[in-house]
Amino acid sequence: MNRYGSSVLAAALVFTLAACDDDDDMMTPVAATTFEVSIENVTPSFDFATSGVFNTPVGASAPGPLLPGGMYQFDVAAPEGSRLSFATMFVQSNDWFYAPDGAGIALWDGSGMQISGDVTDQLYLWDAGSEEDQEPGIGADQAPRQASANTGAVDDDTTVRLAADSWANIPATADVIRVMITPIDATNFRVTIENVSTDMTLSSSDMMTRPVPMAPGLWVVHTDDDPLFTVGQDERGEGLAAIAEDGDPSGLAMNVESRTGIAGPIAPGAFAVHTAPSVLFMTGAGDAGLGLEALAEDGDPSALAAAMAASADATGSGAFNTPSGAAGPAPAFPGESYSFQFDAVPGERLSFATMYVQSNDLFFAPSDAGLELFPGGTALNGDVTDMIMLMDSGTEVNEFPGIGLNQAPRQSGANVGAAEGGLVQLVDDGYMYPAVGTVVRVTIRPVS
Repeated sequence: MNRYGSSVLAAALVFTLAACDDDDDMMTPVAATTFEVSIENVTPSFDFATSGVFNTPVGASAPGPLLPGGMYQFDVAAPEGSRLSFATMFVQSNDWFYAPDGAGIALWDGSGMQISGDVTDQLYLWDAGSEEDQEPGIGADQAPRQASANTGAVDDDTTVRLAADSWANIPATADVIRVMITPIDATNFRVTIENVSTDMTLSSSDMMTRPVPMAPGLWVVHTDDDPLFTVGQDERGEGLAAIAEDGDPSGLAMNVESRTGIAGPIAPGAFAVHTAPSVLFMTGAGDAGLGLEALAEDGDPSALAAAMAASADATGSGAFNTPSGAAGPAPAFPGESYSFQFDAVPGERLSFATMYVQSNDLFFAPSDAGLELFPGGTALNGDVTDMIMLMDSGTEVNEFPGIGLNQAPRQSGANVGAAEGGLVQLVDDGYMYPAVGTVVRVTIRPVS
């Protein structure tokens, strides 16, 4: 039993020996400081679950246009029920591009099964409304012939709309592009964009025929309609025009990247006050079986909190499980926070852990040494988020963050993922994770 017994908020008074003069020693009372910790979920909202650029044809060593017979290919991780949208330039034009409509391509059917096969019939040729149209294939301000990027006159109609066949020479979509989607596993798909045009596909008034190259583009996984454009409205100035006019996805990619991610809760956690290091976990070692696994995999801190309450290494401990202002235990969603109080004296440290819910077994925590509560003899006070890390408990095989079916929001039950038998360490599994400070903000302040 640690010094707080059953209450982590009880006041404590400890005594240390201090010399009062050369002749006498006396017991000098040292009052414990009460600290309050706030762990806030600061995750922003996101428009896209995943996104990316496709720019290098299969077999090529560098980015480039997609010529007849060539393919772009990319893999997409997508949560169940989501949709795919993308845009790629019809190069023999001023500002036309192929894309699905505003709904995108559903990656699951009405029965909850992953789609598979040819989805070309869901593509359309769009006019971005950013540059005046010229005859496809011979316009002087079109990408194959223009002197430089963005040289054409501004379109009189600035709205995004279906491309108008004013010259009666627009080839059928299926004569230019073929798109196949193939499931890789339960949450991942492979998308193949193939250029099926030939030297005879585009006929022009100069009595010549031409193929139709396509250009690098961008894709997004989404649930809301109109992720990249809205039919009948102006192009949004986010970078779609650069794709449609010049085959350059870089500007839109920068815009989309900042809007891509998985918003979700953080989970109830446990804490301990201690002097010896590594009370909750030891970096570089396997899980100690104290309850970290249940916390990191399923957001259940009860076992770890009980182990700390019985540990001789913890002078104080507890669980935090109820968001501030909530009526009972629950995850803390964006904008919500957990808070807890504890007492400590100089020389003591604080450790805590809370699950990163959009994962298999990751958690936020200070290093295994804990936070020094009296650095330089002064009570710690302020934002300590930069001392918090995203750790991997090594107990369950990681899946794509925010999408894996064995992660807490989607799994069929607790402890259902494949066991890993790894080490507790900073997460390093090849997936991309948000910076800690974009998910949680941790502050600590002395209150008495």
